[in-house]
Amino acid sequence: MKIGRRRRGSPIRVALIIVGGFVLGGLLTELVAVTLPASAARQFFVTTVAISLEPLAFDAKVLALSLGPIILRVNFLSVLGVVLIAWFARSLL
Repeated sequence: MKIGRRRRGSPIRVALIIVGGFVLGGLLTELVAVTLPASAARQFFVTTVAISLEPLAFDAKVLALSLGPIILRVNFLSVLGVVLIAWFARSLL
């Protein structure tokens, strides 16, 4: 491997890191919500921004498909989860 060249991750690997990070972040958020008492710190860690995509419908008279709604909930701990999973995946290389 030449010096100065960086290896890029495959799209599947990047998608797995993001999905795994959001799952880990969701678990961390639930853990914090259960264990921390009501305080400013708890409110900071459990405050979530929700990004949603309305239901998508496809109807071709022979086949009908409905998908959604798709909601992405982002908070501090979900971003931290993505960073931790990415760091762990990088350390495996």
